[in-house]
Amino acid sequence: MPKLTILVGTMYGGALDVAEQVKPLFEQAGYDVDISEQPSVDDVSQASDLTLFCVSTTGSGDFPGNFVPFIRSLKDQSPSLAGLRYGLIALGDSSYGDTFCGAGRALDELLQDHGAHRLGERLEIDAMETFMADDAAVPWVEEWIDAQKLKAA
Repeated sequence: MPKLTILVGTMYGGALDVAEQVKPLFEQAGYDVDISEQPSVDDVSQASDLTLFCVSTTGSGDFPGNFVPFIRSLKDQSPSLAGLRYGLIALGDSSYGDTFCGAGRALDELLQDHGAHRLGERLEIDAMETFMADDAAVPWVEEWIDAQKLKAA
């Protein structure tokens, strides 16, 4: 059974809610799913078959507090992530202008700088347009799962 790890960066629980809402979709598709609210570099350097990041943005494009140690470790240790295949759901608020989804965008760039491979497009969910983030995340995840099945076939 393929393994999917969902790594969550959240301040007020929105990104965790998204992770919990999409977990059953992956399980129905045959994945063994783990959700981590305190991710470590080991979670990405000893990657499972697929990794999904659900990350909200705080302040002026900043990472949520629970995600900061992971980002610091990633920068300090600078591991090769050539084996990491991931998807990314970024949550933000477009009323913050240039910093909209700043944490998700910065994470995406950092992962790719370390050799990771993003599968599909990054989903950016705007709190100004989408009241319930999972309303946007669920259809995106369904398409993302289908795309991974096609690539595996």
